[in-house]
Parts: sequence; structure tokens; C-alpha cells
Amino acid sequence: MVDDTQVAQGKRIQRRTGKTFHVATRVLPERTRHPTYVLYGFFRIADEVVDAEETPPPEVQHEELERLRLAALGRQPTDDPILDAFSTVREEYGIADADVNAFIDAMASDIDTDRYETYADLEAYMNGSAAAVGRMMTAIMEVENEDAALPHATKLGEAFQMTNFLRDVGEDVIERQRIYLPLESLRQHGVDEQQILDRRFDSNVAAVMRDELSRTERLYEEGVAGIKYLPADCQFAVLLAAVLYADHHRLIRRRGYDTLTATPQLSTPRKLWLLAHTRWRWQWNRDPEAVFYEVSHGFDGESGSRRHGPRDSAILRTD
Repeated sequence: MVDDTQVAQGKRIQRRTGKTFHVATRVLPERTRHPTYVLYGFFRIADEVVDAEETPPPEVQHEELERLRLAALGRQPTDDPILDAFSTVREEYGIADADVNAFIDAMASDIDTDRYETYADLEAYMNGSAAAVGRMMTAIMEVENEDAALPHATKLGEAFQMTNFLRDVGEDVIERQRIYLPLESLRQHGVDEQQILDRRFDSNVAAVMRDELSRTERLYEEGVAGIKYLPADCQFAVLLAAVLYADHHRLIRRRGYDTLTATPQLSTPRKLWLLAHTRWRWQWNRDPEAVFYEVSHGFDGESGSRRHGPRDSAILRTD
């Protein structure tokens, strides 16, 4: 059984390292919020193995991830309270071993891989780093119709991850010399790796970003369409997370698509405004898709991802 100390530790980790997701987590019902803190704590422990400021040699990183894998799957005892709590949550909620393995495998790939030739290659990585996380969240929400919900949870997890990649292009270069933009997308617009590594922004890089934002916004459309399959007491929190992450696209467009020279961040007042506005809309309309498109300022007409139809009642602004 997970105790309050373990939950509090996961909460502290999330509050420190996942501020946007933390806002949405806080409005989950307690039955889901507490295991979410545990899951996030585990994710960050694994991520820090490969992304800490000072990392050990690759072989040591692989060994540490294998230790985390065995502890998370309950196959090896651990004195780490977060790992112990995650193993308990995994067993209690029936989180698939395959998703745990996919997540650890994705972290391990970060040790040796810092480029992705095609979007399909990046998508394969995100199956573990993001989509598996969405599926784990679906498990702890205790969704009744998993067959209907899981494909959308996968797409929403990918959308969140892609938003992070697009927001952090320059930061990933500075800190890790990684490029998550597909190389084929760069070449299509006349951009080479060295230009990204040198953080030289121009109209060609802007074109790459514009295309990838459009691709990501289609993922949001698919992901948000599945929120209705989640338990009623979890829908608002997931909707809010989608609104918060998608709002980074507004910031990226406001900067003219330049995330090479600076990393746009949502301010606390903006997050609170989005929380209040989304809650107010939700009070009057319990259709997650309609509320998302009413509230979100992340999309504009040029992306090609704007929703059309009888429920497209709001103008999607870029203010």
C-alpha cells in the first residue's frame, strides 16, 4: 500500500519539475491524483538517469535503468520509496508490464540516440516516452471502455511530447546536443543539422516549425476527441492539461516560430487564467472537444488544424 510520505515525495518532484502538468494534476480526484504523483515521480527518476546535468558513462546509465525496470516491475526489492510506490501502483491498477518496458526502453534510447531521421522514427520513440505514459494514466483512472479510450490517450500523450519538443528546440541543443525535429523535415525546408546546433534561426527553420506545429495540432484533435471516454471526474483535469500544453503553440507563433534562441514559458498568471476560463466553460458545457476549441488560443487558421463543424462555436485566436 502506498503511504502518504511516498505520495508527498512524488508531489514534490512534480511541483519542481513538471509545473504545467502539476496544475492539471491538482484538479484530479484524490483517487487518481495520488497515484499520478507516484507515476510522475517514477518517470522523473528514470529521466534523470539520462538527462541529469552530470550523467555517468553510458554503460552505467544502462545498468541503472535496468535496475529501475526490475524494481518497477516488482522483480527486485528496492529501498527507494518512489520505486516501491510505483511497483505497488502498477500492481494495484493493472498497469501493463509492456508499457513499463516501453517507457524504460525509450529512456535507454536517449543514451545512444540524439537524432531521428523520420517522424515515424520519432513516433516509435514517443510510444515509450509519451504514449505509454498516457496509457498508464488511463489505467489509474480506471477507464471502463479502454478499447475506445486508449487510442486517443496515445495520441494525446504524443501531442504533449511534441509540444515539449517544439518548445525546447534550443534548450535540447544547449543541454544535450539533441535534435528531436525529424531530419527529413529539416531537409525538406533546406535546413541542416549544423544550423540547428548553431541555433541560427531563419525563415526555413520557421517553415519546419510551422509544419510540425500543424502535425502536432492534429494529434491534439485526435487526443481531445477521446476525453469523453474517461471517467466523468477525470475529464476536466485531462481537458485542462490539453489546454495548457496547447497554449504553448500560441507563444511559439507569437515568437515567429523561433524556439532556437529562447524557450517560451507559460506564466503562472496565464496558467491560472486558463484554469479559470476552462472551468467556467466546463460549468456550462460538458463536451470536452467543444470546450477545448472554445478556450484554446494555441491554434490558428494557418495551421490547417482548426476544427470545423456545428460545435466549432469559438474563434480560435492567437492574441
